[in-house]
Amino acid sequence: MKILHVVPTYFPATRYGGPIYSVHGLCAGLVRDDNEVHVFTTNVDGDRESKVPLETEVDLDGVKICYFPSIRLRRLYYSPRMLDSLRDKIQEFDMVHLHSIFLWPTWAAARVAREAGVPYVLSPRGMLVPDLIRRKNRWIKSAWLRLIEKKNIEYAAAIHVTSDTEESDLRGFPYAFPPVITIANGIGDPIGWVFDDLTSDVAEVVKGEPYVLCFGRINWKKGLDRLLCAWSEVPGIRLVIAGNDEDGYVAALREIAHEVDVSDRVCFLDRAISGADKEALLSTARLLVLASYSENFGNVVPEAMVRGVPVVVTREVGAKDIVERSAGGFVVDADDLAEKINVLLQNEDKRKAVGEQGVAWAREHLAWDLVAAQMRVAYESICESE
Repeated sequence: MKILHVVPTYFPATRYGGPIYSVHGLCAGLVRDDNEVHVFTTNVDGDRESKVPLETEVDLDGVKICYFPSIRLRRLYYSPRMLDSLRDKIQEFDMVHLHSIFLWPTWAAARVAREAGVPYVLSPRGMLVPDLIRRKNRWIKSAWLRLIEKKNIEYAAAIHVTSDTEESDLRGFPYAFPPVITIANGIGDPIGWVFDDLTSDVAEVVKGEPYVLCFGRINWKKGLDRLLCAWSEVPGIRLVIAGNDEDGYVAALREIAHEVDVSDRVCFLDRAISGADKEALLSTARLLVLASYSENFGNVVPEAMVRGVPVVVTREVGAKDIVERSAGGFVVDADDLAEKINVLLQNEDKRKAVGEQGVAWAREHLAWDLVAAQMRVAYESICESE
């Protein structure tokens, strides 16, 4: 098959977290599955621009990526040059896969695909959650949904979600949904790292006392406030909170840590972390904890599991399904965070056994080649029904 993926940002703009990695993991897996895969994206990297050639194909793991400039309305990733290329080339593709909502590239690509009669799959990537919309930019997002996104959703050939939690969230909207396909994000193999490759702050963490890791973008929905409150009941071990702080939330978290008297055991690495730094943090942590209020999946959960690191997640985390199936950790209510963390920290044999169960399950069920094959079957089924 010849498949076009449209996504607002792509490598090397890793500041945007999990979707960058999961979309490329899927695309590279589809290439290994003997498909021709193209990506249309922008060169936006926060307030900067990715250092990439524009409007020419760049090969990354066999994926053919074309970056387009976004000069105006950058927060929406508006790019007239992308629109021109979509109109010129979309009929060359058997399938279009759109990643994100509330952003211009999805709107443009969905409209052009409909006009050309090319089927498209839409992945909301955790952005279609009623509570999230109510809590941030409610009126703007509600208007966008009513005027723009509703049509994009209802005319899609399918909606792709990564978990049962994400599918449940969809049902909070009064739309005539097309078929919903549930395919989890995959994982790659751990990469090697050496101490000399680490930045100084990560090196300091890794060579220090044992720690529990919370990894991901730092914002309110990650439930870091309730994790810090639980930490007062987890004695004698550090908590490392690592990830990009786009909203300036760390200052409020420091206040919470001070109020519950855990400041001396909490370390913030508030920046984008990737490569050897990410590998070192994940692979040397005693546990991974994700206490999110909302999480459509949570890529870091299987990433920890495949490295033998047990996980503790709250019930709002989409990846809770794989934690339960794999027995690679605990799924808990927020009030039970400290109890289950202590169970694993205080019993080395239990912690090791849980970690081994997570590794075995993740390798058997979540390798990117397996996930890509599932997605290709879904694409073929859609094309056959058109």
